[in-house]
Amino acid sequence: MTDTLLVEARRELARLPLVLEALLAGLDPAGARTRPSTGEWSSVEILCHLRDEETEDFGARLRVILDGSGDFAPIDPERWAEERRYHEANLPDVLEALRARRQASLELLASVSPEKLTGSRTHKRLGRLSGQDILAAWVAHDRIHLAQLAGTLARLWALRWAPLRAEYAGPIPYPPAPQR
Repeated sequence: MTDTLLVEARRELARLPLVLEALLAGLDPAGARTRPSTGEWSSVEILCHLRDEETEDFGARLRVILDGSGDFAPIDPERWAEERRYHEANLPDVLEALRARRQASLELLASVSPEKLTGSRTHKRLGRLSGQDILAAWVAHDRIHLAQLAGTLARLWALRWAPLRAEYAGPIPYPPAPQR
């Protein structure tokens, strides 16, 4: 199982930059910063989150397991979004940084022997997590945020063309703010 997980995870993780580039092609700076609903992240904020999680969460925690020493460092993605001013970031710059960080992660994974992924460390909330758990969660995390980004882009499209009834397509994520 570990061999297959490593091969498939590397393949899936390699796809993310290409998928993001295709999804975000043509999105202007204002659109990249538009939040689909109060309390939700804009496209650029989602990308900043993915960029930082790449090295400070998944990459860092996998390294702790691979090195066989240390504990998981605490993370606070919500705080990062504010402190690091995600909302003000430049989308192409963030995409390029994510691409570079992902490439470094893929190079690390190419050097990992599958048996090293069986090591584990304690996570405060979830208990023991192995390298396999981290790797499986990494791909799931990408997909969760791709779904979030797709919902954000669907809402932005619907808002752009209102009062046309884009909901004919199906439920559009993030209901628009009530008109005053």
